[in-house]
Amino acid sequence: MKKLIFAILIALVVIVTILLINTFRLSSKQVDPEPIERVAISDEVYQKLSKAIQYKTISFNEDAIPDSAEFFGFHRFLEETFPLLHANLSLEKINTYSLLYKWQGADESLKPIILMSHQDVVPVDEPTLEQWEAGPFEGKITDTHIIGRGTMDDKSTLIAVMEAIEKLLEENYQPARTIYIASGHDEEVGGPKGAAKIAEYLKSQGVQAAMTIDEGGYIAEGMVPGVEAPVAMINLGEKGFASFRLIVRTNGGHSSAPPKENTIGILAKAIVDLENNQLPYKLIPPIDSQLEYLGPELPFLTRVAFANPWLFKKQLLEGLNAHTTTAPTIIEGGVKNNVIPTVAEATINFRILPGESIETVQAHIESIVSNKVQVEPVGFLTNPPAVSSADSESYKILEKTIRSMFPETVVVPGLLGGATDSRYFIDISEDVYRFYPVRLDPKSMERFHGIDEKISKENYKEIIQFSYQLIKNFN
Repeated sequence: MKKLIFAILIALVVIVTILLINTFRLSSKQVDPEPIERVAISDEVYQKLSKAIQYKTISFNEDAIPDSAEFFGFHRFLEETFPLLHANLSLEKINTYSLLYKWQGADESLKPIILMSHQDVVPVDEPTLEQWEAGPFEGKITDTHIIGRGTMDDKSTLIAVMEAIEKLLEENYQPARTIYIASGHDEEVGGPKGAAKIAEYLKSQGVQAAMTIDEGGYIAEGMVPGVEAPVAMINLGEKGFASFRLIVRTNGGHSSAPPKENTIGILAKAIVDLENNQLPYKLIPPIDSQLEYLGPELPFLTRVAFANPWLFKKQLLEGLNAHTTTAPTIIEGGVKNNVIPTVAEATINFRILPGESIETVQAHIESIVSNKVQVEPVGFLTNPPAVSSADSESYKILEKTIRSMFPETVVVPGLLGGATDSRYFIDISEDVYRFYPVRLDPKSMERFHGIDEKISKENYKEIIQFSYQLIKNFN
């Protein structure tokens, strides 16, 4: 017995020693900021963003035809508002509504960069209008904010990039490398007619970019437990998107004589079984990089866990949502309270982890549900794109720009749970990153696609300054 106790004590000492060694080896990966020259940005920029918000460039669904009056009006607004940009950059309209600007660089041996954003916005739920501080398409400017649909997602970044380029042109700046501005018109419904077609066009022209940057990363304030500093999240990848319809067909019947297996009961069991048998959590890139960058900035006990994923993997991966998620979103069935329906359907949405695919998710569903349930893909589907590197020259330039602009932030690579237009640019870009310095806290996070969307005046100017500095740093 003493030998057993002694062996256990030795094992514990070894484990604790390994934990401590790994923890002390986990040093900060934050780069030193460099001094930058802040540019003077006029308050007139608020009026321009306000005007942009007033165009109702709404994407309702995949099949809806874009409102040409709103989109063309928005295009005319851009031409009038940024005259130097339109005089010095070439413009190609892709699929009528999407915009591709090209600022020719002086050195053709340098690979270009692509700055992305999208013109379209999501609709506003009519019953929520009274909960808005101002009309969602009014573009109201208050003492502190610009209010309206698109201020966060995503007209603010498009207009900010144009403001930065207009400013650079005023200074007679000539980039060494070519710069593209790519702005799709249907990102909110998957981007198949906008960004996808822009990427196809660039590929046909033989374009191979050093970097593409898009929305999808942000500066998180008070959102990372244990980290008091703002966290600038550069998302190196994103999950895929797929929905599947589960269909159950039976002979139905009268509710007074229900069969052993009810149509709705079969469907309900399938949903519960899928929720109870979800795809596994996995430690994959870029989750491993996220642990390495975030871990050193955490309090000691939490840092121990981040430094030792071999022991704390389950808790870490669950906290980072590092698996393909399962979410029932639509259910239909039944016509009357005394009739057992002949058909019942449910739609389940999956956000697919890199390394998995639409096909593997469908195979997973079919392995879990009853053979009485028909499974078929529905709507827009996309596999997770390749994950970009946190060791490339482009990442280092982006990282340095963020740290120099926002030295108080902790820069961390990560994985986006949603989907962006940038996934279409993987084949024509060495690296694709998702980041603009939109500041988010738990309250403002709810405003994405929600009620009272707005951006602070200060933050909007930061996005302009960031775009200006990023272009300079890449040239």
